[in-house]
Amino acid sequence: MSLLLTLYGVGSFLVLAWMAHRLTRAPRDVPLWAVTGLIACWAAAYPFGLAADSEEVFLGLAPMTSRLVQHILVLAAVNCMVCFYLFSALEPARARRRAGWYALALMGAVAVLIAAVAATPEGTRTRDHTVTGVAVFFVTADLYLAVGFALGWMWSRRYARIAEPRLARGLRITSLGMAAIVVADALFVPAVLMRWAGGDGAPASLDTAGAAETALGWFGAVFFLLPGIVLILVGVTYPAAVMRLTALRVWWRHLRAYHGLEPLWTALHRRFPEDALHRVPVRPWRDALSPRGVHRRYYRRAVECRDGLVRVSPYLAALDGGSGGDGAGTEGAVPPERLAPRLREALRAHAAGRPVSTSAVPVAVPAEGGLDADVERLLALSRALRDVERGGRGAV
Repeated sequence: MSLLLTLYGVGSFLVLAWMAHRLTRAPRDVPLWAVTGLIACWAAAYPFGLAADSEEVFLGLAPMTSRLVQHILVLAAVNCMVCFYLFSALEPARARRRAGWYALALMGAVAVLIAAVAATPEGTRTRDHTVTGVAVFFVTADLYLAVGFALGWMWSRRYARIAEPRLARGLRITSLGMAAIVVADALFVPAVLMRWAGGDGAPASLDTAGAAETALGWFGAVFFLLPGIVLILVGVTYPAAVMRLTALRVWWRHLRAYHGLEPLWTALHRRFPEDALHRVPVRPWRDALSPRGVHRRYYRRAVECRDGLVRVSPYLAALDGGSGGDGAGTEGAVPPERLAPRLREALRAHAAGRPVSTSAVPVAVPAEGGLDADVERLLALSRALRDVERGGRGAV
């Protein structure tokens, strides 16, 4: 139980930081505000719940008051979830009206919680369900949560059927978490009533912190409530996380390609330094570490390699006298292993200032595909050129 509570707390704060970052990019996105409010309420409720579970004074608040603050935040989180679906599916005016009715229901539930806490004798343990005030408090909160998450489960499944695949997977994961919380609340209500009616508590061997003090309540908390919260956090962040993961894969591919093109780029840049694109970033260190900087250097190196090959291509064609074979017009079809030594020879011919009468020809050009296919051919040539240079040094 303690491990699950820790994961819940840490996960809530990490996801809250993620959502706050997203809000800075879309400050007018009302559904995003609603999801951020959901996570913020969960994260803020965590320390109050810990203080109430340990029966300690927190921020000058008595344990039962901390329990009240915790549940007000949790119930507010449910309303944020409801607002997310309302503002995602309805017109703004209609969504605001529906959200207003749900806000009235929240205020009614909060009023019952406050009255229950006021009726609870001072010094009562926050989970002593044998006390009527405490029992009313938890039954009210659990029923409200069960209804709210049942609605969320229904809407999540409905929208998952029409959403794009990535968002649909996130909604399905979220719906599983909501279903688990509904089951947990459905177990908590009879567990509280059993305890209030004088039923036996959970065995002493069970860690019941944060759960109803019966075996049924412990089962609901461990196997449904906390896993359900984790699933909701995963589902909420899944679409954005997958997008970031895809971007990270592209970043890694571009970084590897940038370094993989170095042998070819070095050989060409040595002969044609005028082809370098001399755009200097304003902040070099930040540019070196940022994803955009990696992409920019990748595209620049690919363009510079291609420009260099265009310049040296007449010398490649002249190696065969500009007539057929692997010469004029056919360099794009020459395998990299055969093209690399010829490229070295052509660069030496350019350095020696030999005159050529042939025009530029395609070099290492893919039969089809876009920039990625073009870079793959350049990478193959770069690797072959590196092997040739290593072989040449070995021979010396």
